[in-house]
Amino acid sequence: MSDKNIFGFLLCLLITAAGFYIAGNYGMYFNLSGFLIVMGGTFGCALISYRVERLAVVYKVIVESYRHKTKEPRVIVEILIDLAVKSHIRGILSLQEDEDETTLLFLRGALGLLVDGRQANEIQDILNSEMYFFKLRRDDSERIIRTIANYFPPFGLIGSIVGLVALMSGINDPVVILASVSIALTATLYGLIFSNFFFLPFAANLAERTSQELLLQRMIVEGVLAIQSEMSPRLLEIKLKSFLTRSSRAGQVVSLARIQQKFKIKAEEEAKPGGLQQKVQNGTGKEG
Repeated sequence: MSDKNIFGFLLCLLITAAGFYIAGNYGMYFNLSGFLIVMGGTFGCALISYRVERLAVVYKVIVESYRHKTKEPRVIVEILIDLAVKSHIRGILSLQEDEDETTLLFLRGALGLLVDGRQANEIQDILNSEMYFFKLRRDDSERIIRTIANYFPPFGLIGSIVGLVALMSGINDPVVILASVSIALTATLYGLIFSNFFFLPFAANLAERTSQELLLQRMIVEGVLAIQSEMSPRLLEIKLKSFLTRSSRAGQVVSLARIQQKFKIKAEEEAKPGGLQQKVQNGTGKEG
């Protein structure tokens, strides 16, 4: 989560808690019986519905979706442009160094295919298959989270019914009535809170993150295919910027000064015929 997300969440949590406090003492909203009915019933259904190993994977996916931020599309554009320039200057085999260094698993795999000398149609087919099954796995995890979210409200209702049954059985005992009413009302409250305040937002966050990662993967596919076809880095920049929002397209990614600094190229090389500037513009010629 970004700092803005965390701040917004804490602010909304504080406002919600203030609403509970204004309505009465916090102690009124804590009831162990209602909590156990809702949590036990919901996760019992989850265990009946899905394998333990599958639920463990979903838990890891939820944790990772909040722990690690996805890279910004502009950063991916810069990485791919750098790789394209390096390929034109030092050859495709030089990208093997980046294959080991990059933290993006999808990009690492794509560079591996590129360095291995695979044809464009093979690279595209393999990477598209990986994207398809990645989306399939994420959609499956999102579906499980939404299913668990849908279990909470019914068990809140079950808790309410249990409280009403206890109330009717002790209709002449004021102590039993007070305890039973608490179970009946708080169980419904717990079911709604866990469903709508936690699990449905978990699913929505996972869906948004999946869309972001698929966008980055599509950018990587286009970038790697362009590098394989020896497209000019300048043209590649124009192509990849079509993935960005209008506000993110400002500035020029392919800066000769930045490329010189990154790849430690001497200024004299730029002045030579067929030097750095021509390679960046036209994508012609390589150095071993």
